[in-house]
Amino acid sequence: MTEDASTLYAKLLGETAIIEWQALQPFFAKGALLWVEPGLDLITVGQALAEDKHAEVAQWLADGKVEKLSAPRALDFCERDPVLWAVVVSPWVVIQERAGE
Repeated sequence: MTEDASTLYAKLLGETAIIEWQALQPFFAKGALLWVEPGLDLITVGQALAEDKHAEVAQWLADGKVEKLSAPRALDFCERDPVLWAVVVSPWVVIQERAGE
């Protein structure tokens, strides 16, 4: 990781926060939520989006590790109200359910 990349990673890490599903619903309605599977690092995904790493993001999308939040997953979040982490990488809000929570 270059110094610029590590600086961006640190910046995104500092901007990551726990958020309730209710606060994310307007972003879901706009189609602006990206879900990241718990086995993948949320900040690494945010960094790849910020740096326009198309091939890397495309591979995650193809593998189902990153996806535009689906209606069934949104309904599940609404019913369970899990602990979610989020970071904004405009135009996206990138979210992840914390493993084991």
